[in-house]
Amino acid sequence: MTTFGIIGAGNIGRQVARVALAQGNEVVIANSRGPETLADLIEELGPKARAATAEEAAAAADVAVVAVPLKAYRDVPVDPLAGKIVLDANNYYWERDGHIEALDRGEETTSGLLQKHLPTSQVVKAFNHIVAATITTDGSPAGTANRRALATASDYPEAVEFVTAFYDAAGFDTVSAGPLSESWRVERDRPAYVVRQNAEELRANLALAQRVI
Repeated sequence: MTTFGIIGAGNIGRQVARVALAQGNEVVIANSRGPETLADLIEELGPKARAATAEEAAAAADVAVVAVPLKAYRDVPVDPLAGKIVLDANNYYWERDGHIEALDRGEETTSGLLQKHLPTSQVVKAFNHIVAATITTDGSPAGTANRRALATASDYPEAVEFVTAFYDAAGFDTVSAGPLSESWRVERDRPAYVVRQNAEELRANLALAQRVI
């Protein structure tokens, strides 16, 4: 059993929590407003879930999930996540986050920014290019024809292996985009973003992506 520390209790964070719990894991989930504001969610999720601060969720985690507005990524605790796999579900919406020039110029990736903030963690892209509601409804058993695929990217092979197994158990095939430097291929407005695609289609969409839009 793995403890997932989920930092960010929005739509994606909540859905990943449900997936983790369905696979028999424990969840410690945090938001920016305090654990007491998550009482209804914890009641829904059940006894293997509890609310905490971001620092507590990071400390409790065997594996962490970061699903916060990108403008808040520097608030993610650093030291408690040292040596841990961190699933990055963040996306860049300049309308919400303000302009980040390095992203606008195609010099950085959203996951790369998080990796620089968490230099001793193993950051891996996950769950950023799927509509939240379909995380728990669009999966299917391995080998199903036209099975939906999701992308990942990381500089750490073991992190890719973890996400691949986690995706598979959730009902999705996996396509790796490569290292974090290539994770821009699955960011907002690229061909692979929030469309349903099988593994072959996802590989094609990743290849079609242009760095600066």
